[in-house]
Amino acid sequence: MLATDLDGTFLGGNEKERAELYDWIEENRLSVGLIFVTGRDPEFIEDLCAGGVPWPEYVIGDVGTTIAEVSPDEGIKPIIELEREIADLWNGSGDRVRKTLRDHPGLSLQPTNFRYRVSYDLDMPEYDNRAGALIAELGLDHIISDSRFFDVLPQGISKGPSLKKLVAHLEIDERKVLAAGDTLNDLSMLACGLPAVAVGGAEQALLKEIADLDHVYKAEAIGAAGILEAVAALGMHSTPKG
Repeated sequence: MLATDLDGTFLGGNEKERAELYDWIEENRLSVGLIFVTGRDPEFIEDLCAGGVPWPEYVIGDVGTTIAEVSPDEGIKPIIELEREIADLWNGSGDRVRKTLRDHPGLSLQPTNFRYRVSYDLDMPEYDNRAGALIAELGLDHIISDSRFFDVLPQGISKGPSLKKLVAHLEIDERKVLAAGDTLNDLSMLACGLPAVAVGGAEQALLKEIADLDHVYKAEAIGAAGILEAVAALGMHSTPKG
């Protein structure tokens, strides 16, 4: 089961490298599953897959605050029993977050209507890092990724915990899951104990955090090619290059 970030990871690399990964997935659908673990929302994913990217069986979206299955008839449908804790922890905090961080230096509110998160574009030179303390006072967490994004999330919720929850729900052997990412908001997913890969070109801040994690493979190949490199190196499945 490949559990992969999108931007810079599954969508990273050149067109030929992406095609090789995507063709490999489609040719091995009976033995290779696919989970998108991303900051993107379900609408973006539906548009992406309608354009030719392989459809996943499951989606962990919105930086871990959406856990959903993909249905041919109903599209991307949240798994209510897995999202209940997320909703309870968020407790309708959107307006509180927006009020607390209104006009905060270096943060520009994204024009999105996520269910259980609030996201900002980040101007690092202008950023006042007191924002993190303000969010903690609300009983919430924040993640900065790629030095460009600031996400506010329910406490304890991120990509890693949500992926582990979905894997347990599906009763998948954790040794057969490969988590793939490239930026700091993938840290909880790569560090949660599942076999993992940081693809080539990953954010330096992420590489610093995972430097001592032996279960995380550090790929040389960029993006999609780095995923196939890890699959082969870890002996998880046959690959186009054997």
